[in-house]
Amino acid sequence: MTEFKFKIHTSLVCVILMFGIFTSNAQYLPPQPEPFHRSKAQKAVKTSTDVLLVALPASALIGTLCMKDWKGLLQGVETAAVTTAATYILKYSIKEKRPDGSDYHSFPSGHTSVSFASAAYIQRRYGWAVGGPAYALATYVGWGRCFAKRHHWYDVVAGAAIGAGSAYIFTKPFAREHNLQISPVSDGRSVGIYASFDF
Repeated sequence: MTEFKFKIHTSLVCVILMFGIFTSNAQYLPPQPEPFHRSKAQKAVKTSTDVLLVALPASALIGTLCMKDWKGLLQGVETAAVTTAATYILKYSIKEKRPDGSDYHSFPSGHTSVSFASAAYIQRRYGWAVGGPAYALATYVGWGRCFAKRHHWYDVVAGAAIGAGSAYIFTKPFAREHNLQISPVSDGRSVGIYASFDF
């Protein structure tokens, strides 16, 4: 019976503490202003950045699976986990107001951090031939988030640094890891390219 009472008292204390923390945090957030009205161009750009938020990591994942690059898959998962954790810890710690006034999770830009993590992973793992276009799309996402008034420029810069930094820490080049060698070959009548790598 005493143990049961102790559990009830402990539960009540936890509920009271959680309520106190919630209400004390709510006091520091000013009331929401009137909603921001985006132009048609801003809405279109915002939608396209939402699509790229899914498309860039999905293309990185699909490419990695098609190549059966299991080490690369693990490196991509590590990159994604660190990028997401760092982004959300900062978002919910700093509580910066968005330019459109919709909430207080502006810093850093999650769309930009995920896009740059994907682009840097692709470039670092598979080279600039595929990484260059991925970086161009990630840069568009960063610009688009500012244009659509979802983020300040420094939110985007911080997001890009978090995403690219995570990829550069965890991702090793595929060519170096698999001893990739590419060289031209010729038999005197025709020219070709020879490529080999270790599994």
